[in-house]
Amino acid sequence: MSRLSSTTRCTTALILLALAPAARAEPPVPGVVIDHLPASSGKYIGSPSIAILPGGNYVASHDVFGPKSNYRHRALTRVFRSADRGETWTHLSDIHGQFWSTLFVHRGDLYIIGTFAQYHDVVVRRSSDEGRTWTEPTDAETGRLLTGRFHCAPVPVVIHAGRLWRAMEDSTDPARWGLPFRAFMMSAPVEADLLRAESWTSTDRLAGDAAWLQGRFNGWLEGNAVATPQGRMVDVLRVDSPAGGVAAVVRVSENGENATFDPQTGFIDFPGAAKKFTIRYHEETKHYWSLVNAIPPKHRGHRAGGVRNTLALVRSADLRGWEIRCFLLYHPDVAKHGFQYPDWHFDGEDLVAAVRTGYDDGLGGAHNAHDANYLTFHRFEGFRRLSMADSVVDPQRLGVEE
Repeated sequence: MSRLSSTTRCTTALILLALAPAARAEPPVPGVVIDHLPASSGKYIGSPSIAILPGGNYVASHDVFGPKSNYRHRALTRVFRSADRGETWTHLSDIHGQFWSTLFVHRGDLYIIGTFAQYHDVVVRRSSDEGRTWTEPTDAETGRLLTGRFHCAPVPVVIHAGRLWRAMEDSTDPARWGLPFRAFMMSAPVEADLLRAESWTSTDRLAGDAAWLQGRFNGWLEGNAVATPQGRMVDVLRVDSPAGGVAAVVRVSENGENATFDPQTGFIDFPGAAKKFTIRYHEETKHYWSLVNAIPPKHRGHRAGGVRNTLALVRSADLRGWEIRCFLLYHPDVAKHGFQYPDWHFDGEDLVAAVRTGYDDGLGGAHNAHDANYLTFHRFEGFRRLSMADSVVDPQRLGVEE
């Protein structure tokens, strides 16, 4: 019997019905809906993030992009809270001037770090009341950390060797996507005032090369700060390439000042790596885990970065070799359905996740798979025991041999 959460299990049969030729109606949206923006609004849901507060409440956020939003100048991020382990959600606050951002808890306070708007300054805010109110990053003393043209996503903020680490990119040409992105890592001592720009150190910024991957490298972005089994900090980045399935591992010095990449050894096979992913290490299992938009054989042939209709659980013992454990969410349509940009945390025996979801809503559905209309919450119970047999769809239907 599947060990997915009751919320996920109750939609599984309906999702499978959607695969059958006789099916006529769309299933309800998988998971718990946190927020919904119909495509007709001209505003789309992006950048989901989730954090577990010290008292056990959950906080989730997403930003807003699209033609009728202000994401290029003063972006909006919406914040929500659940006091019942994700069963219901309440809107807490709107943050004007926050984009592509990660929620994280440090020393009892809630923080959010990202950019002010698309390709804008790096900013961090603090909340001492669980996300109701936030500090304002007016200058280098109050949370405006770097000025320039920066890019990122809701990627992990991790503690390692007495420092907090967070991967970033800048852009040498915001009019173009991908190749102009340069990867770097930010870090600060754990005891520092995180709102002060002088607390943070940045590595040098590494540009990619279109000649990499036999001329199929189109850019790297949305890197993950991760400590290797040997105790070294690395930045594991999404790589845009036609077929996908490749990530890049940038090495970071212990003092947080230098970053290096060897194209001969730095690329690794990673399912779904043409889309954003979050990697976290689980001490008890001694494995790294991630939720990814893997591309099963049934959906190969599309541009890898656009295939977001399958969410899979993957794991690795060494950060280099990855295996798909289970298909968690799936819809057969690639064009307007997506379960993407998952941000997640371990919660005891479960994984809890916030997902940017493109799905039918009775109002025409999402603008497209990328331009999502829902933020959804998911609990995947007993994650470490999940296998292909627990998948929401028969893997053989997707061309996967168990």
